[in-house]
Amino acid sequence: MQGYRTAVTRFRHPVNVALQTNAPLGVRIANAVTGFMGSWRFIILQTLLVVAWVAGNIYELFHFDPYPFIFLNLAFSTQAAYAAPLILLASNQAAVRDRATLEHAAEEADDADKKDSEILTRLERIEGALTELAGKP
Repeated sequence: MQGYRTAVTRFRHPVNVALQTNAPLGVRIANAVTGFMGSWRFIILQTLLVVAWVAGNIYELFHFDPYPFIFLNLAFSTQAAYAAPLILLASNQAAVRDRATLEHAAEEADDADKKDSEILTRLERIEGALTELAGKP
């Protein structure tokens, strides 16, 4: 496995790099947390933790949260209470990033259209000049 890509390689477009670099600390933390929580590494780690928690309490290796595992439910509720706003914050940042990228792409397309129009105008002038030259004996 290659590991996680850094923010700079993940957001290669200049607009995305600028948005990531200039993002407030809270947004960068939200992106990092949601990036980890949405990974297989997190799912596997959490699954192993839950299995160890349940097995440890059932077989009384440690017996601080007996069945029906109220403390485990509290931990999951707390995790969900923090995860939901972080996910929304990261989602909002992604929408801002997408909008900025689209605006930048539209500007580049407008510039390309302008250059294409200039080239066509020059070609028409050249074509007109060649037609004039061809018409003269």
